Amino acid sequence: MEELDSRKKKILKAIIQTYLETGEPVGSRTISKFTDLNLSSATIRNEMSDLEEMGYIHQPHTSAGRIPSDRGYRLYVDALMAEKDEEIAEIKDLMIEKTDKMEKVLKQVVKTLAQNTNYATLISAPSFSNDRLKFIQLSRLNSLQLVAVVVTSGNRIRNEIIDLDEQMSDDTIFKLNFLLNNSLNGIPAAEINLGMIAQLKEQAGQYGAVVGSVLDAVANIIQVDEDMEIYTSGATNIFRYPELSDSSKASEFISTFEEKQQLADLVRETMADDENTGIQVYIGDEAPIKTMKDCSVVTATYELGEGIRGTIGIVGPKRMDYENVVDSLRALRTQLDAMFRKT
Repeated sequence: MEELDSRKKKILKAIIQTYLETGEPVGSRTISKFTDLNLSSATIRNEMSDLEEMGYIHQPHTSAGRIPSDRGYRLYVDALMAEKDEEIAEIKDLMIEKTDKMEKVLKQVVKTLAQNTNYATLISAPSFSNDRLKFIQLSRLNSLQLVAVVVTSGNRIRNEIIDLDEQMSDDTIFKLNFLLNNSLNGIPAAEINLGMIAQLKEQAGQYGAVVGSVLDAVANIIQVDEDMEIYTSGATNIFRYPELSDSSKASEFISTFEEKQQLADLVRETMADDENTGIQVYIGDEAPIKTMKDCSVVTATYELGEGIRGTIGIVGPKRMDYENVVDSLRALRTQLDAMFRKT
């Protein structure tokens, strides 16, 4: 839209958005109701006349309002896609930077916790629940492929390649983008149900399969990550306690902390109950992990807002200092929020 001044850009955008919502030609009076324009109907009519002469809008019949031309759609779509590309790039850069800082913080936290308690400790990187869709961007990859970029409120990004049976016009891609974002923006991803999917597919008509592929990408992004990041420290503290230092028991215990798969299962179980986000204590056979049946496991869920949650865990003998452990976890839950907000 470089050839247009700010006023014309706003008016063209308003015309296109209004037309997409209503399907009816757009008049100057309708555009004048846009609060951020603050222009009279007469001024808008003059600007619309200029836009028509420049080929961005046209009048379908006498005495009707204007509708976007292909050139108008093209200018709008290019500007929109450039804006979204820039936003996605910024989000990726931010997440790379934040992930690096987060990893350093978590490693330090779990190390300090192990030193202070003399037990084995673990902490999971925060994962996301109740993510809301921020926006969806469909872009052409080649004549028979689209790339769908799904971004959620937790700034999680997923790219999905969508194969097409036939070439799709830029206008159709734009309308599908509008349909998806207008219908799904701000909705918790977990609340997208079969009825909503069926309705969107119906609205997309012959392109219902494309919408279905995009929603599959949305479903994938809210799955619990298979490669959950878990940081551990102090596993060898187990040798401090005679009842746990038996060679076979200790070996199994150390292996559990090194392989981490069972620890990931423990974290998932801890976070599975949305209502139980306090401190949980597992004693002996109550522990979800068999190699810890001779231990006590104390876990706490920390929350950082916007559905971002993780688990802290301390593993020690059944005769552990429960009061100290519980106090440490309570303090750490509070401190983590402040620490992450600074990163």
